[in-house]
Amino acid sequence: MNPLQSSYNEHQLSGRYICNSHIEPLLSAYNTSIIGNSEAGLPIHRIRIGTGKTKVLMWSQMHGNESTTTKSVFDLLRYLQSDKSLRETLQLSIIPILNPDGAKAYTRFNANQVDLNRDAIDLCQAESRILRKEFDEFSPDYAFNLHDQRTIFGVEAKPATLSLLAPAFDKERSFNDCRTKAAQLAASVFQGLQSSSIASQIGRFDDQFNPNCVGDAFQSLGVPTLLIEAGHFQDDYHREQTRMFVFNAYILALQAIATSTFADVSIYHSIPENRKIFFDYLLRNVRYVDHGNEKTADIGLQYKEVLNRNLIEFYAVFAASGDLSDAHGHIEPNCENLEPFSFKIEESAQNLLKSLNL
Repeated sequence: MNPLQSSYNEHQLSGRYICNSHIEPLLSAYNTSIIGNSEAGLPIHRIRIGTGKTKVLMWSQMHGNESTTTKSVFDLLRYLQSDKSLRETLQLSIIPILNPDGAKAYTRFNANQVDLNRDAIDLCQAESRILRKEFDEFSPDYAFNLHDQRTIFGVEAKPATLSLLAPAFDKERSFNDCRTKAAQLAASVFQGLQSSSIASQIGRFDDQFNPNCVGDAFQSLGVPTLLIEAGHFQDDYHREQTRMFVFNAYILALQAIATSTFADVSIYHSIPENRKIFFDYLLRNVRYVDHGNEKTADIGLQYKEVLNRNLIEFYAVFAASGDLSDAHGHIEPNCENLEPFSFKIEESAQNLLKSLNL
């Protein structure tokens, strides 16, 4: 499948920082309603498109700092304006930013420091109640739970650019008709992307059951729910390439639903599980001096994402040291000619990168 064509790319959205102020100028082009307000009083918008009998509920940025799927949602909306068949077959209800407070602050949590994806039972937060009300009133046939995953995830020796999951509905992680439909939907996406450049970079997310997670809860309520996690693509920390593949995943999933043509569930079980095997920087055989003793170790650094004047800046921080031979790095600079360092490696990631001219 070809990557996202520029004609469907919503060019007004780019980068990692996406909040209400970015999407609100775009909403007038669509059938949009405000379905409630966040804990801090920001509006939560809903977009409806399509007139078909089969209903699909989608929500993005439940975690405010997970914006890639939101960019892809607006790419999808542009595409749907040109695809009459999908509009006539399906009816979509889309909440592009469920957590506008977290999105504005660029944090996982809402204004009360609550993880909305651990509030499916208590529904103690306004945003959780709004999503549940939309779920109950819209009565979807399918649900798409849209997230970003950290750069630590990989599929074998490659980044996990996309991860899919049919969430469990019970602690035994068994399969009933509902979960099987979700798994077939994920399999359709996986199969459809085998001709793309991320064919070997698609993983299956951990299916540990948690009744407080919204995807697990909706699956338990009998609605086939697909989790899509947008991950890292090589040299794409702003996730503009990843958004293309997520967009393609949306189209593949919606086409499967619209035509009732799904891949076999065995394909879902063949999707390799993603694992936590990556660092943003992996420095091999670094020599450093600690308390007068020279040591040699592999050093793993992870980026910390910091909001600064409406832009996301990336700062490397120490993550691990020792024998990291089983790990991989998105960036692996050559450290062979590096002189020993005389500072504590745990406290000086930026100094280390500066010494490497990175």
